[in-house]
Amino acid sequence: MSRGRSGARRSRSAGCLTLLALGVAGLVIVILLWYLLAGCLREPPPGPGPGPGPEEPTSQPASCPDVQMISVPGTWESSSTDDPYNPSANPASLMLNISDPVREQFPTDRVDVYTVPYVAQFSNPVAFPPDGQASYNVSRTEGTRRTFDFLTQRHEECPLTTYVLAGFSQGAVIAGDIAEQIGKGNGPVPADRVLGVTLIADGRRSGEPGPGQPIQVGTPPPGIGAEVALAGLSVPGITMTGAREEGFGEIADRVYTICAPGDLICDAPRNALSPANIVGSLGTLTAAVGNPVHSLYHNFVVEPDGTTATQWAANWAVGLVEGAPQPPHS
Repeated sequence: MSRGRSGARRSRSAGCLTLLALGVAGLVIVILLWYLLAGCLREPPPGPGPGPGPEEPTSQPASCPDVQMISVPGTWESSSTDDPYNPSANPASLMLNISDPVREQFPTDRVDVYTVPYVAQFSNPVAFPPDGQASYNVSRTEGTRRTFDFLTQRHEECPLTTYVLAGFSQGAVIAGDIAEQIGKGNGPVPADRVLGVTLIADGRRSGEPGPGQPIQVGTPPPGIGAEVALAGLSVPGITMTGAREEGFGEIADRVYTICAPGDLICDAPRNALSPANIVGSLGTLTAAVGNPVHSLYHNFVVEPDGTTATQWAANWAVGLVEGAPQPPHS
């Protein structure tokens, strides 16, 4: 009788262990699927490097612009199918306050303005039910790839064209990452072809001075970028890559950064976001994308005369185009 009860207990224990093992296996599968569906962050391979060297051509095709401006919109300001020459995915896009004045002031043979079309979304990974948006990793990867590929193709076709890059929010991260590669000599265009870069609300802003760091427009706020505050965090769909440790290298003297105090995307208090508090930090980060400070750079004054961030950036870009070389065309 005792042996029978003992056997029954062993059988029940084995059954419980089997159910537990199945539960753990199911949880692992769910987490793996979560990661796979959310997507990984993929960086483009190294670019062609410094250029053609001593065989550099003395002219370029007549279809090539003297200057190529690249505008990278922020989160919820673009779409994968948007028209790069007539962007309309979000008529209120902050970057239109910068790119439109440039487009209106010059003929297309002087400057071509290309607005990068990409999904430009930021799904909340802890939202239940899911919010139906593309993850940050998927969005950032697509934006980076499209920017990188366009620059590579343009430089192959137009080796004497010079470049102006500008981006806002997620677009600033994308433009800044490509500028970092260019400054290190492995980007899609040579460093000496870049006239300047402006990053508004850059999530990878280090908040530190020193070699390789960008020039701050206006009074620098005390915080750091959200990706720096959350450096090393990796959850489904969101990979926080930290600061650009080597800075912008050869082009650092032409890279500008603008950050409004209180904008958690670029001015996060150093201890406000923590990988140890993933849910709370991600909730704060997701909310920061749409907070009033982050969305009102067209009103954020950066100079004593009342010039706002977008006015400054538009004037900066116009000035670069006015002073850019005029390469011969064939």
